[in-house]
Parts: sequence; structure tokens; C-alpha cells
Amino acid sequence: MKIVSEYLNAVKVVALDRHSDDRGFFMEIYSQDEMDRLGIDFHPVQDNRAHSLKRGTVRGLHFQRGEYAQAKLIHCTAGSFYNLAADLRTGSPTFGQAVCIRLQAEDDLLVYIPKGFAHGVAVIEDNTEYTYKVDAPYNGDSRYSGGLSVFYDPEQLNWDELLPDTELILSDKDRSGLSPSPEETESEIHYEE
Repeated sequence: MKIVSEYLNAVKVVALDRHSDDRGFFMEIYSQDEMDRLGIDFHPVQDNRAHSLKRGTVRGLHFQRGEYAQAKLIHCTAGSFYNLAADLRTGSPTFGQAVCIRLQAEDDLLVYIPKGFAHGVAVIEDNTEYTYKVDAPYNGDSRYSGGLSVFYDPEQLNWDELLPDTELILSDKDRSGLSPSPEETESEIHYEE
């Protein structure tokens, strides 16, 4: 494993090692020793799998505050999607900025998103699937565990450019997501250099 790029002073893209032969391939998706070697402080407590039937499906943006703040490690297993992360770390020079990283199964990449970021996906292909590990359990009562509609602003995430001529498919929860002020969205995670 190796880090191949970094965004917003925190979001890391990690390339996986694929070992192929005439039988197929083998790939290690997660190794605590490798995360430690790469300097990524991540200790998962839960592994999730998501499948989206249709192009244009949007999940998120989501984040949790306080003791329920989550770091995530995302891997595409079928199809492709845009992985979105918005910096909500207090005092961060990139506060409020978002990054969009395209993931597809054949790229053999992981994306690490630390605590203090809102996260979401926008599906590019029908029947897209991904897994993601988190380092804190989901808490539906966490004040900002729901979608943040402020990040659906077309000018901020350029939806027409990401998914041209595509009707977005959102859950009712995300469609009615909160539109808080920047002061309200601060994650209680402080930026550290």
C-alpha cells in the first residue's frame, strides 16, 4: 500500500497492491500495520457495504459530531462513483471546501477521510457497490448525522458537470437535510498541522 495523493490537508488516496496470476488476483484491503506504517491513525469498529441500483444516486453528505465523529476508509467494489468530502474542521485553512474523487473498482484505491469531514457519494454507473470502514459507531441522534443540504448547492459541487443530464436520486432524509450556517457545521474537530 502507498499514499498516492492527498487533498485538503487530510484526505488521502491509498493505492492497493494487486497480486494476479492465471487464477485471478489477491488483494489486501485493510491492514492495521500498513495504516500505521503510512501514518494513518485509523482503527475501525464497523464495516459497511452499500449498493446503488441507479446512476445519479446520491448518499450524504453526512457527518457526526462529538464522540460519534467518524473517520472513514472507502473502497469501490463494483461500478464507479464520485467520493465527496467537505472539510468542517474548526480553524482549518480549507474549512468549507470540498474534494471530489472518482473511484472505480478496477483502480484498486482506498480513500481515507478523517474525522471532521462530511462525506457522501454520487453514483456514476448503475449497480455500483462500495464498502467503507468507520472508527466510531453510527448514532442516529447525533445532531448532524443527517444530510447537509447546504452542500447540494449546484454551484459548490457542480452536479451538472459531475453527472450531466442525470436526475439525482436522494433519500427523503438527505433531501430534507439541514442547511446550517458555517458556525453550526463546525465539527468540533480542530485542525492540526
